[in-house]
Parts: sequence; C-alpha cells; structure tokens
Amino acid sequence: MLIKDWMAKEVMTVDENTSLMRATRIMKESNIRRLPVVSHGKLIGIVTDRDVKDASPSKTTSLDIHELYYLLSEMKVKDVMTAAPLTLIGEDTLEKAAIIMLKSKISGLPVVDGSGHLIGLLSETDVLRGFIHSTGIKDGTIRFVFDLEDKPGSVTKVTGILRENNASIISILTSFEDAPKGMKRVSIRIASIDDSNLKDLTAKLEGEIKIVHYGRDDLSSLPTKS
Repeated sequence: MLIKDWMAKEVMTVDENTSLMRATRIMKESNIRRLPVVSHGKLIGIVTDRDVKDASPSKTTSLDIHELYYLLSEMKVKDVMTAAPLTLIGEDTLEKAAIIMLKSKISGLPVVDGSGHLIGLLSETDVLRGFIHSTGIKDGTIRFVFDLEDKPGSVTKVTGILRENNASIISILTSFEDAPKGMKRVSIRIASIDDSNLKDLTAKLEGEIKIVHYGRDDLSSLPTKS
C-alpha cells in the first residue's frame, strides 16, 4: 500500500513568520495536531500542538492576560517549529511509515515530492485506515488463523484447500513473533459464506491443518468513547 493513496492531500500550512497565536487558532479550529511550515511550496519545518504547549507560558506565570496575548502574538512559528522534519515520499509504503512512526514515537509525517515540495500529510489514523482496508475486516469476511510450519509451500497447501472449496481469499497476513518455534502464524480472510458451507470448509481444513481460531468479527456494537 502506497502512502500517496492514503495520505491527506489537502493540507493546511503556515509560513515561518506566522504568529504562534494564529497557528494555535488554526489547529484548534481545524481540529488538527500538526501544521507543516512551507516556503515557496517547499517544506522547511513542522509545528505541532506539543510544540505550542511547550512554548506557552506556564499556568503559574505572573504575567497578566494582556501580557500573555502579547507574548504569543510576538512569537513566530519559526521559533518553535521542528526544522527539517522527517519526511516520506508518496511512493513509500504505509508499512515503512508505520515503522518510522513507531521507532520515532511520532503520530504524523509530511509527504514531499522529489524536489522537497509538500504534497500531503500522513497520520497514524491514515495508516490504520489502510491496514483495516487491506485486511477486509469491514467487508463481512470470515477469519481463519493457522499455525503452519515455517517452510515453503505451507501456505500454498491452505490456499489450495480453500480454492478447491470455492472460498474467495480476501487477505493473507503472516507473523512469527506470536507463533510457536519453527512455525508461522497465518491469518487468512475469505469472503463470507453461509454457516453450512463454513462448517464443511472448517472440517476439511481441520483434517489436515491446525486451526488456532476462526470466525466472523462482530462489528455491530463496537465500544465507543463516551
């Protein structure tokens, strides 16, 4: 999955001489957490809500409200922004972006073209949307989880059984850290089938392969933030 297919392409930006007060207002009114800083279309920095918070006077300050407003209006984005931030290009993958975000403990990355011009912004939410889409979970799929031998052909054996029983494969994900030694854990989602066919298919699979878990994900009553 390529970043250019999932990133936000309409991105609000500021220049380095924008006041910190205005940048704060833009982020608050637009409900965003970061603002790329550009000069003639090229990315030169990024300012986040954390930068704004760190630069703002403490609540215990002795300054009165008028002095606070004056201070914030005089401070510029260039005074608090992260210059030369980490960036990606549109042809990079969401997987690569996820690794960078996790390693660097950041929740968003600006996306540039080959000449450094800003073309988008990728957030952790965009990465999650891409991952969810790739699994097919929202399409009413059925999930099978297997522990297979870590050797060539083990996944092919499973997909062969599924194909022979007219199951339409939507996605295949493989991991090793949560599998027993010498095994790999493989999650395969297939298009929804009726319960009778599911029972028959499961029985055929169980005759030859270890099934760790199978079923449908109930998305009808997801917990929500109050």
